[in-house]
Amino acid sequence: MKPKVVSIVGPTAVGKSKLGVEVCEVFDGEVISGDSMQIYTGMDIGTAKVTEEEKKGIPHHMIDIKDPKEGFSAAEFQERARELIADITSRGKLPVVVGGTGMYIQSLLFDYSFSQNPRDMDVVRRLEEKLENEGKNALHQYLETVDPAEAKRIHPNNTKRVIRALEIYETTGSTKTEQHNGGRESSYNFKIIGLEMNRKLLYNRIDQRVNSMVTSGLVEEVRSLLERNGPQSQAMQAIGYKEIIPYLEGGASFEEVLETLKRNSRRYAKRQYTYFKNKLPVDWYEVTEETFSEKKVKILSDLEGFLHNKEK
Repeated sequence: MKPKVVSIVGPTAVGKSKLGVEVCEVFDGEVISGDSMQIYTGMDIGTAKVTEEEKKGIPHHMIDIKDPKEGFSAAEFQERARELIADITSRGKLPVVVGGTGMYIQSLLFDYSFSQNPRDMDVVRRLEEKLENEGKNALHQYLETVDPAEAKRIHPNNTKRVIRALEIYETTGSTKTEQHNGGRESSYNFKIIGLEMNRKLLYNRIDQRVNSMVTSGLVEEVRSLLERNGPQSQAMQAIGYKEIIPYLEGGASFEEVLETLKRNSRRYAKRQYTYFKNKLPVDWYEVTEETFSEKKVKILSDLEGFLHNKEK
């Protein structure tokens, strides 16, 4: 019998963390964070990291596990989170994966294949020579012939990704698309709860959240991280951090970076919607601040039916 897993997804600021805690309270669960930036220590305000008070005593995993100078990947998340699911399940508790990083959720719930082969630098150098001698369009056309679907996903200017896709094909004999499409089976019996909100209401919540972050000390948090880690680390490319750097470096006014942060957060929410609606089998529930409690009752009822179903 496959382990049962609940996942709660949706755009930023929609209320995922709050619902995740309440689901765990009702069904004796533990939260696994599916957020690519909450893994970093010291990045609390800009990532809207759940506070100890908000956790209400519910264990939260995959938070504060990396230094901002360190990199992190979907493949590493997949490995660590699967170990956590096995552990949580073995203790008779319910794993509840909460987050807005679509690739992380998809790679965890499905048998999503990441290339485990080491980089073949001979192939890479040969592809780089092709790029230098024939140009980026010729390289992209080569990708179109061997992996048309991946070629559609990668712009010709993104030569790094083009080379990586071609390297996978030349070293494994299968395309990146074939490897990923193989991952439609799952090792879990899962249910994905999606929270959505009227766009105007959501954008207002995002703007309010950004204002609250600033009041809570976001600029000081970014300044401290910038001094310790520099602007080039993976963590400092996150929304909420990269926008503040020009202000700290004297290249933009505070009003300008604040508006840029709000705009980028709204755009990110739109991309999150697109990813979840196109890539994952989500059961969507539209919420507002006024109807959240009412919808929560419906969600909990639906989850009870799922968890008590003995199939699979």
